[in-house]
Amino acid sequence: MPVREALHRVAVSLVRFLSLSLSLLPSPLAAKTRPTPALEPGYVAALAAADHFLQAWQSGDVENGMVLLSSPAKETATTDAVEKFFSNPGPSAYEIGRGKLRKRGRYEFPVVLIGNSTNHARRRFCSIVMVDTGKNEWAVDKLP
Repeated sequence: MPVREALHRVAVSLVRFLSLSLSLLPSPLAAKTRPTPALEPGYVAALAAADHFLQAWQSGDVENGMVLLSSPAKETATTDAVEKFFSNPGPSAYEIGRGKLRKRGRYEFPVVLIGNSTNHARRRFCSIVMVDTGKNEWAVDKLP
């Protein structure tokens, strides 16, 4: 029996040691989950306005796209440039990435514009700058 008791004590000690060692290790779930940073006020509204503008681009709707341009953007963009931007031969799509606050009331979103050209999709990587025009209304300040 003394041998059996000794083995039992060793086994119990080993289990306690492993339990303690494992409790000191970081949890794999804790390593994978990061706290999500809080969104700045206006981020969602700026993203929604960028999405509405790109939906107008996708459907070739120049009128609704022009409404979403800021006054400085309307002044600097020529009519030909705006019409060229909105002309889409064939199906098109877009992707909007996570925006960055450039300064108060101004966000920049990375954008991928996807259009068809002779049997294959063409991607254009660019960005869209949104500006708060007041009362949490957002407008495109820089065309993609």
